[in-house]
Amino acid sequence: MAALRDCQAWREAGLPLSTTSNEACKLFDATLTQYVKWTNDKSLGGIEGCLSKLKEADPTFTMGHVIANGLELVGTGSSVLLDEELDLAVKTMLELAQGQPLTEREQLHVSAVDMFAKGRLPKACDLWERILQKHPTDMLALKFAHDTYFYLGYQPQMRDSVARVYPYWSPHLPLSSYVKGIYSFGLMETNFYDQAEALAKEALSIEQRDAWSVHTIAHIHEMKAEVEAGLEFMQCSENNWKDCDMLACHNYWHWSLYLIEKGEYEAALTIYDDHIAPSLLGSGAMLDMVDSCSMLYRLQMEGVPVGGRWQEVMKITKQHSKDHILLFNDAHFLMSSLGAKDHETTNELLATLQEASNSPGENSQHLLARGVGLPLCHAMVAFENGDHDRVLELLLPIRYQIVQLGGSNAQRDVFNQLLVHAALNSQAPSSRNLARSLLVERDALRRNSPLTERLLRKAGAAHLRE
Repeated sequence: MAALRDCQAWREAGLPLSTTSNEACKLFDATLTQYVKWTNDKSLGGIEGCLSKLKEADPTFTMGHVIANGLELVGTGSSVLLDEELDLAVKTMLELAQGQPLTEREQLHVSAVDMFAKGRLPKACDLWERILQKHPTDMLALKFAHDTYFYLGYQPQMRDSVARVYPYWSPHLPLSSYVKGIYSFGLMETNFYDQAEALAKEALSIEQRDAWSVHTIAHIHEMKAEVEAGLEFMQCSENNWKDCDMLACHNYWHWSLYLIEKGEYEAALTIYDDHIAPSLLGSGAMLDMVDSCSMLYRLQMEGVPVGGRWQEVMKITKQHSKDHILLFNDAHFLMSSLGAKDHETTNELLATLQEASNSPGENSQHLLARGVGLPLCHAMVAFENGDHDRVLELLLPIRYQIVQLGGSNAQRDVFNQLLVHAALNSQAPSSRNLARSLLVERDALRRNSPLTERLLRKAGAAHLRE
């Protein structure tokens, strides 16, 4: 681990760590590096291996506890309310912090992870931003804030957080090219497509295996409905990102979206069966769950039979149906229980989400469930039951609030499609006009989208494209 930073190197970077163990410092760096690159590097022992060795190297290293707990929480697969071990780990981190002379930066890191654990995600971001104001090259603060803004649907903040520190990331700094990719994603999500693409390509010219920058370009082609360009890009770059285990599945999901756009459903299902489903069953990772549910749900709305695939997905998602960590995740778990016709799990998810929404406290997701999360979930149930008028009644008032669930514009498009399909299938005379209006709006944002064209034909409005 010669290239990884020891105690002295972290001090020289202006980011001193409160430990005397060079080994712990290097393992902290190794963990951070893999998090930024979205990969478990076997030569380093993977993230779990590094965290285990880090704890052995210095059990009282507070920032070691910060990165371990932060990664567990940001993964959104567990919470302190559900996992006693995680709850104890966060309490241990807080106790260590109180008994040590930490720097102000480290204390803020501890407080930010504590806020995230309590469900106070906006407050956690405020604390990471305080770190970045004084320490703009603190990659852990930058990444944790970026991911949390993503969960909150705070798109301008996701962009501006990186914009404020970007000039400080000179090329000689470790991971500096990856900051370009992180920044490009925020630019893309706020529709600065040309700037985003240029920056992502700049990052890839430095490190062609940067799967996150590949992912940004995949998004840009998706948002601009550049289907053929997107397919060509994914095919040409596949060898560079296919082994990036934490993000490869998601990049294959983007690839499949182009195929669904074209109406090449069998080809999309082949990608699902060859890459997405195996990744989900092998990892059980939250992103893989979301991708699997989203893809099958989109295909189903298009009228494509997906066979027994929902039952396979349910084996993984069922255990999370009562988590209620992120509403975005909840909506996708609901897709799987509806798809698998598991009425018990569907009812359990809705009942426990209602209960969470009524609980006192400052959990941002529980508060959001009342006005946005529950209406969306009930709309999905109504769609499954063929009550399309009810879907419109529930979704139309909140369609511009769904961004608050987080995720990307591409990911949330599944809910736009749900609204369009409900309008197309409703028997109410006014609904056909609504469907046309929604599709004309969609066409203005995604010129030449084959999917929009198909739906316009269904709405009897294909002439509006001529």
